[in-house]
Amino acid sequence: MPAPIRLRELIRTIRTARTQAEEREMIQKECAAIRSSFREEDNTYRCRNVAKLLYMHMLGYPAHFGQLECLKLIASQKFTDKRIGYLGAMLLLDERQDVHLLMTNCIKNDLNHSTQYVQGLALCTLGCMGSSEMCRDLAGEVEKLLKTSNSYLRKKAALCAVHVIRKVPELMEMFLPATKNLLNEKNHGVLHTSVVLLTEMCERSPDMLAHFRKVSLVPQLVRILKNLIMSGYSPEHDVSGISDPFLQVRILRLLRILGRNDDDSSEAMNDILAQVATNTETSKNVGNAILYETVLTIMDIKSESGLRVLAINILGRFLLNNDKNIRYVALTSLLKTVQTDHNAVQRHRSTIVDCLKDLDVSIKRRAMELSFALVNGNNVRGMMKELLYFLDSCEPEFKADCASGIFLAAEKYAPSKRWHIDTIMRVLTTAGSYVRDDAVPNLIQLITNSVEMHAYTVQRLYKAILGDYSQ
Repeated sequence: MPAPIRLRELIRTIRTARTQAEEREMIQKECAAIRSSFREEDNTYRCRNVAKLLYMHMLGYPAHFGQLECLKLIASQKFTDKRIGYLGAMLLLDERQDVHLLMTNCIKNDLNHSTQYVQGLALCTLGCMGSSEMCRDLAGEVEKLLKTSNSYLRKKAALCAVHVIRKVPELMEMFLPATKNLLNEKNHGVLHTSVVLLTEMCERSPDMLAHFRKVSLVPQLVRILKNLIMSGYSPEHDVSGISDPFLQVRILRLLRILGRNDDDSSEAMNDILAQVATNTETSKNVGNAILYETVLTIMDIKSESGLRVLAINILGRFLLNNDKNIRYVALTSLLKTVQTDHNAVQRHRSTIVDCLKDLDVSIKRRAMELSFALVNGNNVRGMMKELLYFLDSCEPEFKADCASGIFLAAEKYAPSKRWHIDTIMRVLTTAGSYVRDDAVPNLIQLITNSVEMHAYTVQRLYKAILGDYSQ
C-alpha cells in the first residue's frame, strides 16, 4: 500500500478547492483511504492519519471513527504518537462516550511516567475531558504531582485539580495540604494556576473560605501583589510595561472573594488596593484591565469610604476613554454602585449625561439607565431637561423606556404641579405612540387633583392639538 499523503499536503490540496462540493469530495476520498489504513492495522502511518483526521474534524467533517485509533496512539511508547493521541482524545472524545473510560489506565501510567512532558500530556487531557469517574480514580496521582518540586508539572497539576474539584467537589479536601506552600513559589506559572485553584476552592466551599481566611491567605496575596507592582522590568512577564497583569487580575479576584463580608480581611487589603489604584499605568488597555478589577474588588469588600470614592473616580475617568468597551463597563459598574455611593457618582453626572450622545446604542442605553438613577429632588429640573432632549433625538427603540423613566421621575420628584403637567405634556407630544397606556389616565388624575391648574392645562392641551393633530 502506498504511503498516505502528509498533513501539509492535504491542507494544501483542500485549499485549492474552488467549491464546497469539491472540498467535500477531497475529504471523502481521504477519509476512505484513512479508514482502509485503520482496518489494516497499519501502525506506521497511524499518527499521520489521525493528525489529518483532526484537521478534517476542525473543518466540521465527521471524524468519530478515529476515536479508538487515538487510544492506540496514547498507549504507544513514542512521545510523538502520545502527543497526537492525547490531542485527538481531547478533540474527539468527551465524558458522554464510554470509549473515554478505556483511557483511564493509560493516563494513570503516564501520570507516573519518568518523562515530565508525557506526564504533562496526561494532566492536560484529564483536566480537559476527565469524567467524574476518571477524576475519582486519578485524583491521588494529581495530588502527588501537586506536591512535586517540578514547576512544569505543578502548574499543570493545579489546573487539573481545578477540574477534579468541579467534577467531584467532595475531593476538595484531598488537595488542601498541597495548597500550603503553593504561594511561596517563585515561578509565575505556578503562582497563577495556584491562585486559580484557591479561587475555585473558596468559591465552592464556605468552609474552605473560612479556612483560608484563618490561615492568613490575604497577607500572602498582598505580598505577591506588592512585589509585582514594585518589581522592575522583566521581559518574561512584562506586558506593555506592566508586570504579569494576568496574575495581578487573578490575585485581585481572589482578594475580592476573601474580603467580601469580612472586616479583618478587607482591612488587610485596603492599602494594597489603594496602591494598585494610584500606581497603575492607564495609557494602555492592560493597565485599565487591572484598574477595573481593582474597582470591582474595592466595591465588593468592606472598604474604607475614601477608597470607594477613589474607585468611583477611576470609573469616571473610564467614561472619558476612547475605547467603547471601557466606557461601557464603567457605566455598568456605576449603575451597580449608584445606590450605595450616590453622592460620589453624582460628581460625574455631566460626563454620564454626555454619554447619552454616544453613537453606540449599548453605551447610550446604559447612560440612560444611569441618568435616571441619578435623578433626585435637587437636580430634577436639569436632568429632565437633558433627558427630554434625549427623548426628542433618540432612536425609536429608546423612546418607550425613556418616556416611562421620565414619567416615574416626574411623579416622584416634581418641584410643582405646573412643572409636572408641562413635563408630561412634553413627553406626550414628543414620544407619541411610544408612551405606555397608563400615561393618559395618570395625567387625567393629576389634572383632576389640581383644580387651580385646570385653566392652564386646557390652554396647553389646546395648543398641543393645534400644533399636531396626530397626537
